Amino acid sequence: MLDRYRDATDPLKVIIVTAKLLTGFDAPICYCMYLDKPLKDHTLLQAMCRTNRLYSDTKKHGLIIDYLGVFENVAKALDYDPKEIEGVVESVEAFKKLFPEAIGKCLEYFPGVDRTALGYEGLIAAQDCLVGNEKKDAFAAQFNVLKRFWEAITPDPYLNSFRKDYRWLAQVYESIKPVGGLGSLLWESLGPETIKLIHENTDIDRIRDDIDELVMDAESVFELTEEERKKKAKKLNISLMAKVRSKNDPRFEELGQRLERLKDKYEAGVLSSLDWLKELLDAAREMVRLENETHEEVIPDDKQALTEIFLELRNGTTPQIIANVVEDIDKIVRATRFDGWQSTHAGQKEIQKVLRQTLFKYKLHKEQELFEKAYGYIREHY
Repeated sequence: MLDRYRDATDPLKVIIVTAKLLTGFDAPICYCMYLDKPLKDHTLLQAMCRTNRLYSDTKKHGLIIDYLGVFENVAKALDYDPKEIEGVVESVEAFKKLFPEAIGKCLEYFPGVDRTALGYEGLIAAQDCLVGNEKKDAFAAQFNVLKRFWEAITPDPYLNSFRKDYRWLAQVYESIKPVGGLGSLLWESLGPETIKLIHENTDIDRIRDDIDELVMDAESVFELTEEERKKKAKKLNISLMAKVRSKNDPRFEELGQRLERLKDKYEAGVLSSLDWLKELLDAAREMVRLENETHEEVIPDDKQALTEIFLELRNGTTPQIIANVVEDIDKIVRATRFDGWQSTHAGQKEIQKVLRQTLFKYKLHKEQELFEKAYGYIREHY
């Protein structure tokens, strides 16, 4: 049972434990603990540590729901000097008090920017306020503080009034984040709650798919005014970078790094808006070429490939049942997935969950090899 709990793909999510298991149980995946018995000293300290282990690139803290008020005087309960444990345990209420100031500091980077502007206009205006790596990194450091507060406080209704501004800031952060983990260590992955919030906004998906509309004949760039070239280049750069981030492929990562170098040169005055736009149009053609190569490689019909996996591993299952399972898996995965889900912990977890649920429906949830092969195919081709 404990091995199942440690497995992120297993549907088992909750364990009711005794004190002995509590103090000796090592599971970094554990995020939340409901504490309903009085603990103190080393027993309480060990219990706290059960939730406070880092996991993947998205879990930065743990959450303890204290039913008995043990943490009202944690220094006394632990028999420690209050100064020694300062900052180790913080209440959600304390984070709520700090949140308005934290979001205010992030918004200060964008004076006069209309945060209700949709699509390119809003992102271009925001990115124009963050020219240069030093300014980008400073914003990243401030946003990471805000992000940790948001992930810790969610789903408290207190955040509702900040929701639109936080989502806007998260989209700006993601739009300027270096590709492939390059750059300052300040740039972290977004947390699962933040990722869900971003994907509520279909406008971002539209930006990613606008490349065809933005690409133009190389000779036509000379007909544009200087201001039109700047605007066209900024739109195309945003769209290309969004497309790169949605891919889980080293070839696209190299293209993303090339786009970052081009933008740095433009911002430093090394490239004119005309030269930047011409380079971006060339990068867009490279993007199309890479996508065509990828489509040519992924020829097999997804449902047929999944059917073959099931037939290979479940010889005793009737073809009709297999057809039903595959149909359900294909339908629910397509409804759940989003571009780039493979590169996020939250995306992988959600796809694994719906796959497990579908297998459970057909009493196939105990077939671990079947799950692993089906998930492997889905991760590669969906």
